[in-house]
Amino acid sequence: MSISIRESIRWLPNSASEPTSTVVLTSPERRFVDIRILKDSNSNELSAQTDWAFAGVSSSEIRNGVCHCTWRHVVDSRTRSPETVVDEGNIFPPANGRTLETGRMVNPDTGKLTDYEEVWSDLHPEGIAENTGKPAPQQRARCVVLELEDEEGEERGMIVCLGRRCQGVMRSGPRFSAERWLWKNGAWHREFRTGDLWMPGPEHIYKDGTLCLNKHITSEDKLQKWEVIEMSYS
Repeated sequence: MSISIRESIRWLPNSASEPTSTVVLTSPERRFVDIRILKDSNSNELSAQTDWAFAGVSSSEIRNGVCHCTWRHVVDSRTRSPETVVDEGNIFPPANGRTLETGRMVNPDTGKLTDYEEVWSDLHPEGIAENTGKPAPQQRARCVVLELEDEEGEERGMIVCLGRRCQGVMRSGPRFSAERWLWKNGAWHREFRTGDLWMPGPEHIYKDGTLCLNKHITSEDKLQKWEVIEMSYS
């Protein structure tokens, strides 16, 4: 379970930079939602542009003494065929509180496979007190994962709520939406949204306090049925 913030990306041999606000929420069972918002697209993130947003499941193995991770996409803003995306890299142990990821992927600016280096920092997922609604670092953080899967309607989505953060992505045919939420000042605030597809936010997920595995949250028109597929405290 982790909240990862990207600090920089470097397309070799160029210098490192960070053109996005990138946050990845990963559940204990390694389901993740990764949203990357272009910083210079707009000063207001509610109307900013998405560089890349996707969700799926990660796995790792040791190769030649190095941790090699693979992120399998099930929803992707750049393609309707997420299974074709190759997303993997080597992860090196944290140094000075930061983790280095190296690998090779397509540079969107050039369209060519390019070696890259990414620097990440991890945040401790703080909990939210049930009665007062105030941040409670000493309380175990709740992690909830919801999934939408409707092959007939060509709909697929995933939402991860982890501590005081929540992110979700969804695709319906050619349409795509993504949202980012943050708990602050005793309430949930939506920090970013792109697209017009409906997806349940924290106000729907935590509405009646009866969360449990396999519970369904449906849209008002009853056309969408999101299922709670993972829920844990840690």
